Amino acid sequence: MKGNELSNPPTTLTQRCLARIARWLLRLASWRVTFSGFPGPKGIVLVYPHTSNWDFVWGMLARWSIAQPVRFVAKDTLFTGFAGATVGRLLRAWGGRPVVRSHATGTVQQLADLMDAEPWFWLAITPEGTRRFRPYWRSGFYHLALARDLPVAQASIDYGRREVAVDHFLRMTGDVEHDLAAIRSYYAGRQGRHPDKAGTIAFKRQ
Repeated sequence: MKGNELSNPPTTLTQRCLARIARWLLRLASWRVTFSGFPGPKGIVLVYPHTSNWDFVWGMLARWSIAQPVRFVAKDTLFTGFAGATVGRLLRAWGGRPVVRSHATGTVQQLADLMDAEPWFWLAITPEGTRRFRPYWRSGFYHLALARDLPVAQASIDYGRREVAVDHFLRMTGDVEHDLAAIRSYYAGRQGRHPDKAGTIAFKRQ
């Protein structure tokens, strides 16, 4: 199923060429991508489980293969100074956007501001926040989704199936336990590269 015109912006010749190369590399590695189109111009892509540096490789190949400019965020120091002229320039070309972690403005507000600055902005987030096991998820994506009434795409990099999937969408209701149960239902059986490092789908109790 393809998304509508708003959710799938026009692609350039470079993007189409890159998509063909990415699809070839994925086939060569016996990976596949399942993508059902985005339901609107803005939203959040939850990427889980995140247990290996290889997730970035398969995730970027999947992003290029569907020719959709999905965004992600990284610390601002990678976009300034010498790093900005090298690593930062590459990250921005790949869809990276800077977030100032020490800024007085909270991360959720910074993400909202980034989304407001562009007409099309699907933001990929790894809610575990680390490749090591963590007994809870970071809840920033949840607050952002509620504040802006954004659709949430569930994406998985499944090493058992050798599949990157972006094919299920939710709206957060504000009932935390209900919403987390719905999220868990989709990810049940999805396997990271290191299954023992997959974080628990729960929020830290305040």
